[in-house]
Amino acid sequence: MREKAKILDKESINRAVMRIAHEILEKNKGTQDLCLIGIRNRGAFLAQRLADAIRKIDNAGVPVGALDITLYRDDLTLISTQPLVRKTEIDFDITDKNVVLVDDVLYTGRTIRAALDALIDFGRPRSIQLAVLIDRGHRELPIRADYAGKNIPTANNETVDVRLEEVDGRDEAVIVGKDE
Repeated sequence: MREKAKILDKESINRAVMRIAHEILEKNKGTQDLCLIGIRNRGAFLAQRLADAIRKIDNAGVPVGALDITLYRDDLTLISTQPLVRKTEIDFDITDKNVVLVDDVLYTGRTIRAALDALIDFGRPRSIQLAVLIDRGHRELPIRADYAGKNIPTANNETVDVRLEEVDGRDEAVIVGKDE
């Protein structure tokens, strides 16, 4: 596997987050009844960045949570015999809220399906919207992003790696592919 192309750098990630924050505020007419929930791991960090951007734009805070979907995955037995389960941190009621689910990359839609299943265990939101940094296509389920930082066509033998300062020590997104 080798890096084929850098598709986002630090500045373009920051611009995408700010643009998505503006779009979220516009669609939801402000921050009332709005909350952000990031899918662990990188989605949780992106949700916090979106909340910070919303605070800068609207001078209002929104609740932010982190959701672990490990036990809701349909490929759990394929991943590992001992999957790593992380903590879900949603310390607010999502009932009748407009929830923005946040993830780094949207691909087949299966991660989002698992997240929807997990989220419903916490209440009945008024709406669930999806924000992703990158939409790379190849859907297997009827799921789409309401907000996308960038749409990148990829081949099935490629992956998109999002690297964030909080986890990886740098901000970038790259296409990684098998050597032909």
